[in-house]
Amino acid sequence: MTELDVRGGEQITLRGTAPAQNEFELADLMRAIGLDPLMVAATEGWLAGEKRTSAATRRGYSMDLSWWLVYCASRGLDPADVHPLEAGRYMAALREHGLSPATRARRKSAASSWYAYILRAGAVVRDPFAGMESPSVTQESKTRGLSKAQLDRMLAWAHQDAEKRRSAYEGRRGSFSRARDGARTYALLCLMVVTGCRVGGVIGAQLSGLGQDREHPVVDLPVTGQTGKTRRFPLPAYAAAALNAYLEFRGDDDGPLFRTDAGKPMAQSAIFRQIRWVGGKAKVPHAVQLSPRSLRHAVATYRPGTPGAQPHRVQEPLGHADPRTAMEPQLRAMATDSVDPHKGPTNAYSILNP
Repeated sequence: MTELDVRGGEQITLRGTAPAQNEFELADLMRAIGLDPLMVAATEGWLAGEKRTSAATRRGYSMDLSWWLVYCASRGLDPADVHPLEAGRYMAALREHGLSPATRARRKSAASSWYAYILRAGAVVRDPFAGMESPSVTQESKTRGLSKAQLDRMLAWAHQDAEKRRSAYEGRRGSFSRARDGARTYALLCLMVVTGCRVGGVIGAQLSGLGQDREHPVVDLPVTGQTGKTRRFPLPAYAAAALNAYLEFRGDDDGPLFRTDAGKPMAQSAIFRQIRWVGGKAKVPHAVQLSPRSLRHAVATYRPGTPGAQPHRVQEPLGHADPRTAMEPQLRAMATDSVDPHKGPTNAYSILNP
């Protein structure tokens, strides 16, 4: 937990690193500021709710709620009995700290959801956020997009870099770690492009998720927010080849598919850095603003096909009402896949429609 002075009357900042980074630190924070054990227990029940089944979601709610708890402690307030006027002052303070409407709305939503649950549990007197107006949030996405040509350049550069590192390692001119990292970066990007998965899917991917379905390579990725559930994606030849090349360095022991030297899943921040680094090397103008969602949006926006095709929204590979229905044509198409797995993608259409 971040070191904070939570004595009554202290002024605190309401932006930056959250006071609690996960559900365990949140519980420690609640005990540190002297909240009733019933509130702590009720909070555990709230975080275990149906809308918070994934670790990432619980972490987000814990971080957002921790700001409200520290705010209360700094003003000498008991979260179990706070007047709505104080909740209004809190929202005004968030605005004064320069937080975006989306961030303010998210923090309010977390606090309101928490109060609704623990109020039913009898742990608080009232919900000070009940009936409060939420900040207006624009629906326009701020994600930096990618053209099909830019996406292709990123994949092509990552593939060439991985091959150069591998060649250097085999010729004893480069290290094992550099060759492995290059292979991992290319495999990671291929997986994100051909599946359109969220970053959580990459982090949660397991080696055991790789396999075959009707003699075609597939990968099972975890479904965000649904514990234990996976979705199956067919892998085109170049993506399967990229993963196989990475596995030669990674090894075949079970665990996270994309892992660190310590055997832990890659951090989300590390994946952001890799995408931006490759984008910069591929001469994408806004590379420093790219994110995993940029790849996802590119897959969702552009229709594969002939040059000049108009963009449109697609259901696959981002998700389908019945994934088995969507897999049928993909598996049939892969049966006649003529992409050379050793060359990788050569143009934008080979990436989005291999």
